[in-house]
Amino acid sequence: MKKKITALLLSACTALTAFSGCAEESVPSDPKDMTSQQVVEDMRIGWNLGDTLDVCAADRDGDGRINEAPAEGEEVDETLWGNPEATQELFTALREDGVNAVRIPVTWRDHVSDDGSWTISESWMERVHEVVDYALSEDMYVIINLHHDGGGDPQFGAWIRTDYDGFFQVQERFIAMWEQISESFKDYDHRLIFESMNEVGFDRTSEELAYTMLNVLNQDFVDTVRESGGNNATRHLLIAGYWTDIEATCSDRYEMPEDSAGRCILSVHYYTPYEFCIAQQHSIWGGQTDIRKMEGLFGKMKEHYVDKGVPVIVGEYGVTPDREAASRIFFYEMVAKTCRDYGMAAFLWDNGSEFDRSTYEWKTEGVIEALQRATGDEDYTPAKQQ
Repeated sequence: MKKKITALLLSACTALTAFSGCAEESVPSDPKDMTSQQVVEDMRIGWNLGDTLDVCAADRDGDGRINEAPAEGEEVDETLWGNPEATQELFTALREDGVNAVRIPVTWRDHVSDDGSWTISESWMERVHEVVDYALSEDMYVIINLHHDGGGDPQFGAWIRTDYDGFFQVQERFIAMWEQISESFKDYDHRLIFESMNEVGFDRTSEELAYTMLNVLNQDFVDTVRESGGNNATRHLLIAGYWTDIEATCSDRYEMPEDSAGRCILSVHYYTPYEFCIAQQHSIWGGQTDIRKMEGLFGKMKEHYVDKGVPVIVGEYGVTPDREAASRIFFYEMVAKTCRDYGMAAFLWDNGSEFDRSTYEWKTEGVIEALQRATGDEDYTPAKQQ
C-alpha cells in the first residue's frame, strides 16, 4: 500500500508540474549543455592565480628601466615576480576550501617569435596546458586570457594598446595569437573559458574611435575562436569591457560582439574605491556610503546587462593586504554576496598575498569563511566583524 501511495503522489506531481511548480526545472550538470548565465551562477568562489603565468619582463616601479627581468640567458618563467611554481596541490587545497572557478591570467609577450608570425613558444604553451590541467582535474571552471600583452609599457613588450595608426598591426597579431591558443585548446571541454584580453582601452585617440577599436578586437576574438572548430564552436567566452571598468562599459559606445553560439559573458573589474583598494590613502571601508556605492555600480551592471540577458563576471576584485583586516574581509564578503545576489560571479585577485602557495593556507583569518558565506545559499545581510 505504501509503495502504491508513493507512486500515485509521484505521478500526480509529474502531471501537475507545469501548473503547480511541484518540481523545478533541473539545470544541466555539463557546461556544454548549460547557458552562459547558468555557468556564471554555477561559479561559487572565484580566485585569480595572479603574478604567476602573467609575469613579464617589466618596469614595475615606473623608473623607466626593466627591474623585473630573468637572469642573462634565461627565459621569463612564472617565478619572476616572487611566487613559486603552481602545483597540483595548490588547486587541490583551493578546491577543498570551496573554490570552484579560477582565472589563470597569461602573458604571452615574452614567449613569441619576433619574425612577424608571432609563433608562441612550445615550452610556454605546454606549461599553460599543465597549469590549466591542474585546475580542471579538480573539476574547476578555468579562464585563460591575454593579460599584460595589453599592459601600459610598450617599450618593454606590451602591444595591444595603441593609437589608430598602429591598430591594424595590433589586430593582425591579436588574431594570430588567438588562432594558436584556440587550436591548442580546442579539444578541451567547456569548463575552459577564453577571455579576450585584460584591462584594455585606447585613450590616445577619440573616444568614439577608442570604443570602436575595442569592439572590433572583441569581435575578432569571437570569430577567431568559433572558426577554429572543435569545442571552440560552442565554448563559453569572456569579453573584456572597456578598461574592464563598470561605468565605461555601461556606455552606449560599448558593444558586445555578435556570436553564432550565443555564449558570450561580459568581464569587468572592481577596485572601488581606489583610495582603499589600491592607493595608500584609506585603510577603513564599510560605511553606508561605501556600501551604497558598491550596490549602485553592481546594480548598474545588472540593469544594463544581466537583466537584458548578458551574463557578467567580475574577473578581479581585491584590496592591498596592509588595510584593516576587518575592512578587507567585509569588502570581500560584500563583493561576493552582492554579485551572487545579482546573478554575477566574482573572482578575488590574489598575487600571493591572500593564499600561501607553500603552506596552502589563507594568510588572513576569516577571508575564506567570508567567501564561503557569501557564495552559499543562505539569505543574509553581511556585517562587518570587529
